[in-house]
Amino acid sequence: MKANPEAEAEEPEQPPERPEQLDESGEPGQAGRKGPADAEAAGGPEATEAVESGAAPGAEPGTDRLEQAVKAAETALIEFEIAVETFRVEIENFSRLHHQRLGPMYARLDELDASILEVTAAISGDPEDLRKAQEARAAVLPMPRVEELFHGWIDSEGLPPEATAMLTGQNVQPPSRVRPSEEARRAYRELVRKAHPDLAQEDAERQRREEFLVRVNKAYAEGDADALHDLLEEWTNGPREQEPEPQVPQSELLYARLEWLAERKEVLVAMVEEMEKSAIGAMLRMAPDDPDALLEEIAEQLLEQVAERERELARLIQVRDSGAAEGTQGAAVDADAVAGTDAADATGGTGARSAAEAGSEDV
Repeated sequence: MKANPEAEAEEPEQPPERPEQLDESGEPGQAGRKGPADAEAAGGPEATEAVESGAAPGAEPGTDRLEQAVKAAETALIEFEIAVETFRVEIENFSRLHHQRLGPMYARLDELDASILEVTAAISGDPEDLRKAQEARAAVLPMPRVEELFHGWIDSEGLPPEATAMLTGQNVQPPSRVRPSEEARRAYRELVRKAHPDLAQEDAERQRREEFLVRVNKAYAEGDADALHDLLEEWTNGPREQEPEPQVPQSELLYARLEWLAERKEVLVAMVEEMEKSAIGAMLRMAPDDPDALLEEIAEQLLEQVAERERELARLIQVRDSGAAEGTQGAAVDADAVAGTDAADATGGTGARSAAEAGSEDV
């Protein structure tokens, strides 16, 4: 998806037309087709204006355009929320798959870096190189006693998948791909458009919709198209909210609704900016059309880096071993030279003693 979910909002579905009023026979009749003359007879010029403008009977005069504005804002906000949730799911899925597939490669790179620094320190003998090698090795070693301290809930690598699933409500197994299938995305959009909490008028109905959307979001995050279709059928066959009787003038309700929708949009914009600033969000902006391909591209780059580090480590080990062999050979040569010198000294000393002894006998 695009980095800016607002730009990705699809064209909203056209709202269903309101059914015509039925007459006593159960068929659309004159009871649902009052004209301006009937309205004026029933309610005066104001009712005539309401009928001519298309406003609902009993509505406040002049609020029809305001109602249209509220409906348009609600539709736009729901589309924006769909895009924001889609972006959040992709960030979460990318993060889990990134850790599962690429985590071992990052660990291998850290291990190779530590080994390279250790061999470099062995070759140079520099105390600074030795310090760097020790720090790198400490970074890749398991943290001691972590598992014991947390009674197996966490180890040096962090929470195991089972514990993470219990805390977050996610499946133990990560999703198969970053972006759910088109079928799952289509079912998700239809569900959210129908069951979004912002469409509720009463607190109880809003809570019911929020709880239902939790299930919808979970199925979508898992890419479970079958579960989404089941939820769509459940919602279609479920109860419907009754229109509450307004306790304040309709115009005040509509203005308050517009104000709330504007505030909600600002909250969503802030959420998008925060997600785009994250490391995963920044990576997704690099490949908005195919985040799964981006994951494969990063994996290929890491494999190349691992191969490069392995070649560098092999070269340094050869240098170290050849230097050690030269040092051993040089030490052997030095030992032979010392032995030769000692032998010469010993031979010279023996000759001197023989000469001295011969001279002594002559005397």
